[in-house]
Amino acid sequence: MSIDDFDLDKYLFHQGNHYHAYEFMGAHPEPEGKIRFITWAPKADHVQLACDVNDYTGRGMDFERLGDNGLWIFRSGELSIGDTYKYRIHFDGTSHLKSDPYGFYHEIRPATASIIHADEFEFTDDAWLNRRSGSNVYRSPISIYEMHMGTWMKHEVTETEGLTDDELTDLAHYSYRETAEELIPYLREMGYTHVEFLPLTEYPFDLSWGYQVTGYFSATSRYGDPEGLKFLINELHRAEIGVIMDYVPAHFCRDDHGLRLFDGTPTYEHPDPRIADKRQWGTLTFDYGRPEIQSFLISAAMFWFREFHVDGLRIDAVHSMIDLNFENHEPHEKIYNSDGTEVNREGVSFLKKLNTAVFAYDESLLMMAEDSSDTPMVTSPVDAGGLGFNFKWDLGWMHDRLSYMDKDFSDRDYFHNRMTFSLAYKYHENYVLPLSHDEVVHGKKSIVGKMYGDQWQQFAQARLLYGSQVSEPGKQLLFMGQEIGMYHEWKDKEQVDWHLLDYPYHRTLKRYVQSLNGLYRANPEFYRADYDPDGFRWLVVDDKVHSVFSYVRRSGAEFKVCILNYRPVAYHDFKIPVPSPGTYREVFNSDSTEFSGSGVTNPGRHFSFDEHHIRENQHIKVTVAPLAFQVFEIENNPDGGF
Repeated sequence: MSIDDFDLDKYLFHQGNHYHAYEFMGAHPEPEGKIRFITWAPKADHVQLACDVNDYTGRGMDFERLGDNGLWIFRSGELSIGDTYKYRIHFDGTSHLKSDPYGFYHEIRPATASIIHADEFEFTDDAWLNRRSGSNVYRSPISIYEMHMGTWMKHEVTETEGLTDDELTDLAHYSYRETAEELIPYLREMGYTHVEFLPLTEYPFDLSWGYQVTGYFSATSRYGDPEGLKFLINELHRAEIGVIMDYVPAHFCRDDHGLRLFDGTPTYEHPDPRIADKRQWGTLTFDYGRPEIQSFLISAAMFWFREFHVDGLRIDAVHSMIDLNFENHEPHEKIYNSDGTEVNREGVSFLKKLNTAVFAYDESLLMMAEDSSDTPMVTSPVDAGGLGFNFKWDLGWMHDRLSYMDKDFSDRDYFHNRMTFSLAYKYHENYVLPLSHDEVVHGKKSIVGKMYGDQWQQFAQARLLYGSQVSEPGKQLLFMGQEIGMYHEWKDKEQVDWHLLDYPYHRTLKRYVQSLNGLYRANPEFYRADYDPDGFRWLVVDDKVHSVFSYVRRSGAEFKVCILNYRPVAYHDFKIPVPSPGTYREVFNSDSTEFSGSGVTNPGRHFSFDEHHIRENQHIKVTVAPLAFQVFEIENNPDGGF
């Protein structure tokens, strides 16, 4: 291909509208046997290819300009697939080495070179993709298992002499292919519909968990090559499990080989240091208003959809992208728009453009916002004035629930509204109810550890919490290890405490989560109308004395009555309103002895009765179990009730 053959690519790239920029940027084998390299360094005086051939000096491998807007091109017949390389960027009398921002594969840390790569993996997941394209994600069950691949399960390393910490870590890691062998049967056993991986894009520092990225187009080499990750995703799809990956367009790390000062000046980062600097994380913010950055970030998202077949992206730290003063709390630090607002308009415009591009490609994909702000219309379509995501994490729900359930039982009447507040805004967005990694790390305790009371009460409340998560409107997410009741919070250097399954409480909690997922998937009442106000109705909402709540979930004429008791006492002959006259029976109870509960259940049938001879005012009397989640259904339901 001649330079002129790239005219359309150049035009789209510099307009911010090249959504497959990785197809011409970076390193690509060409038919005549050469490797073509293209990079973007607009302020560079000179660019060279640094590799083993020239001892990484760049000598004899000089790029030429590809147009007038900072693109550079070089072709080499001396390198081949598998060779390593960097770019030597010259600016203002100095030079520095950079990894390829569009590199498809990188050396394993602490090495930082890019690797010329061209994989030939062939997916065999057409059946999954066809089913996905015909589905309605809002009316489908979505139960997500969130996990960090490096610490889900590890090999035991016995020979350690002479090995560095990084080498020990890498020996313990399961590869992508090994993970497939262990993870897929586990997810199928547990009944999850999706798995969400903490970032798998290349990153230098293990304890950033992947949230400080250097290779936006590169599967991290910690767990193998890109074909290994494709194999894992392909096999998950063949097992009918969807794949979500965390994606981080909010910021990037400052490591010298990465994007910072790429051409010697702010290139990928915002030129205003007040906006660029994310002090809290020690990272830099992208310049979202720059067209080439838009092409880069949107192409990266599309890369994982098109080339790796992921089903969804969870966009990290959205709040930091849309708020000019995300970290500026002091008056002298504040940044304002000309009209006095504090919205990062370029960040907002970028997110709208990203979501528009993704859903133009495939409407069945998932775009999830991890957003801690109160910005409205995050999950409204762009053409209706929204940001264009189809789901948002309900962080308020998570914080309210957890801050209620660590309280003494006798004090819970004072905090009653924390259990009801999220339902007041429930239909403002399309929510996912998360119990995520962020809440079980850095001294925050595990889920079981957060629960008030003795050991039995803690496990009972974990079952109760998970029952409320599954039965309230919204999809749900649970971080690894919490399904077995880990006592320790997430230890980000060690594997999940699988040995706990030798003990009854942990073994039965795992069985409970498995049964809960089965209940959820088997009953459309719990997912078909998550975002329809007709799908949820309070039955008991203001009983502060007993800390009992009840609501109905419905799908069309079918419904389930849910009862939740947040005190460690049983209530007998407790009156619960029901939607329709008839005979009710208990179909699920977290207090069952099967789950290490106390065995307070409701065998037999429960006949509804009216109050004051009003047919629409129906009730049943049941035994409400201690610290329990219970589900009742009607037999022979003729009309669906109110």
